[in-house]
Amino acid sequence: MEVVVGIPSYNNAGTIGYVAETAAEGLLKYFNGKGMILNSDGGSTDGTKDAFTSSQTDGIEKLAFNYRGIPGKGSALRALMEAAVLLEAKALVFLDSDLKSVRPWWVKRLATPILEGRAAFVTPYYKRHKYDGTITNHICYPLTSVLYGYKVRQPIGGDFGVSYHTLQTYLSKSEDVWETDVARFGIDIWMTTVAIVEGDKPVFQAALGAKVHDVKDPGKHLGPMFSQVVSTLFLLMQEYANVWKNKCNTIEDVPIYGPLEEVAVEPVVVDRENLKERAKKGIETHWWFIEHHLTDLKTELERTKKEGSVDSKTWTKVLYSCASLFREESSRKDIINFLIPVYFARVAAFVEETAYLSDEEAEQKIEEQLTLFRDLREYLYKRWEG
Repeated sequence: MEVVVGIPSYNNAGTIGYVAETAAEGLLKYFNGKGMILNSDGGSTDGTKDAFTSSQTDGIEKLAFNYRGIPGKGSALRALMEAAVLLEAKALVFLDSDLKSVRPWWVKRLATPILEGRAAFVTPYYKRHKYDGTITNHICYPLTSVLYGYKVRQPIGGDFGVSYHTLQTYLSKSEDVWETDVARFGIDIWMTTVAIVEGDKPVFQAALGAKVHDVKDPGKHLGPMFSQVVSTLFLLMQEYANVWKNKCNTIEDVPIYGPLEEVAVEPVVVDRENLKERAKKGIETHWWFIEHHLTDLKTELERTKKEGSVDSKTWTKVLYSCASLFREESSRKDIINFLIPVYFARVAAFVEETAYLSDEEAEQKIEEQLTLFRDLREYLYKRWEG
């Protein structure tokens, strides 16, 4: 089997048919139909599996099933990995089930670097609106790049290509992993990090144009995703401490497969005042945490408590401090609860800083912040050792 396309779902009846049909078109056009489409569902009640099985896939085999384990995206992906290994697929391509912008050539670009033997893992490279992907922009992208030395722009993008060898690496991990947030929204950052650190070949990025999906205002719809992604990221820092501590300060560019087209993206509206209010209230509530753990940042965070926004430098130090403190198991919940309002303050500040900038100019600000994360690595080492 050349390529298996795996689609995790939970109540995505409105979009999954389109994703499946587009995937089939990609398999037919670029891989002579040598592939299969699988849907791993979390017990949807809106007819998602029916929408998937009744989609027109032009003779490409497809199969839908309910996964077992903790309800969550990670458990869904694990079941797809196990199926792909059983099918001896050379590449497994994951596509999110809420995608409105997926194209047949996405399958080609996510799978080809693997089939050509050049990559162990392929992450997506999309054009996104400047306010889409705030957890990526302010946490996952800078931290992952600086810690592991590779500039992966969308480490939690959701649409990935995975080699057979990398699938085996994931599935060889202890059963305990699947009892953590890796079984939920922590899965994407876990897969990317494990592939960077343990992959037998490099990580690539696939140019996928624009990402159009169900976008949410971070101040109103944060939900469990923030906690699960950040907790997983911090736990990976502990697991791979010897790796990142011994990395030099350079950050390598990661190859991009496919041309970068000029594409328009849908605007994302963010309620800045709501973010600032939530930041002020949250920091007020967690002031005890600052008194206890972040005395060196009291002056800066006093300003944040008053204004509801935080600058890049303070944000970087807060994140590094929280990552170091996260080793104390009993404090983990408090750390995440404190970090949420500071994150709101960082997003609010970024929205203010970039209000009149184009997406490209705002991207430069993200790059400047990444440089700051790199320049402040010594601060992380001190906190970690202290």
